[in-house]
Amino acid sequence: MRSKRFLLAEQATLVWDTPGLHAGVDEAGRGPLAGPVVAAAVILDELQPIKGLADSKQLTALQRARLYDEIRAKALCCSVAEASVEEIDTLNILQATMLAMRRAVLGLRLKPVKVLVDGNRLPPLDVLAEAIVQGDAKVQAISAASILAKVTRDRLLDELHLRHPQYGFNQHKGYGTAQHLDALRTHGPLPVVHRRSFAPVAQAFATRMSSAGLSEEALAAATRAGAAQ
Repeated sequence: MRSKRFLLAEQATLVWDTPGLHAGVDEAGRGPLAGPVVAAAVILDELQPIKGLADSKQLTALQRARLYDEIRAKALCCSVAEASVEEIDTLNILQATMLAMRRAVLGLRLKPVKVLVDGNRLPPLDVLAEAIVQGDAKVQAISAASILAKVTRDRLLDELHLRHPQYGFNQHKGYGTAQHLDALRTHGPLPVVHRRSFAPVAQAFATRMSSAGLSEEALAAATRAGAAQ
């Protein structure tokens, strides 16, 4: 029964609005080589409008930080959740993203009657849901969710930078920039931090194993020891 409801929800196109609370959902961090994928769910308060909501990618870091605080203060409720690097490597990035989104919706203090999700895929939910392509630029609740997810994830990567400054996480936020790829070649991937199911990370692991003549377990232990110094 659940799979049937999921299928119907995924294909639902309504010509009328559903009365009640609507939640917007979005994620941050599907593409990077490191760090978790983070999702947020937000139910806005119509009596406390927030000016300047937009796709988080179109805002500056300062604008996102200001809106992050305002969303947290004015929204009826909001929830942020993540799927870990281990879950990404085990499930694949799409399924891990859906898991993070589901966790974010389940974490809401109030239950919405409808969930609006950015993109063209829906996580399995027990409420009516609709996927909206480019929803982060069209629906304010999704815009708010995109800002919460982006700011939360960026701050997580800033914390990683403090522990592993040689990788430059504060600058590239885990994405596969030239700086990051060079750090991977020089220092090797970090256990628990880098997504080994992503090709550049897998290649860096294989290269270091081959050049050092180490087993996978021995290389991981050596990398952990070096990162702790």
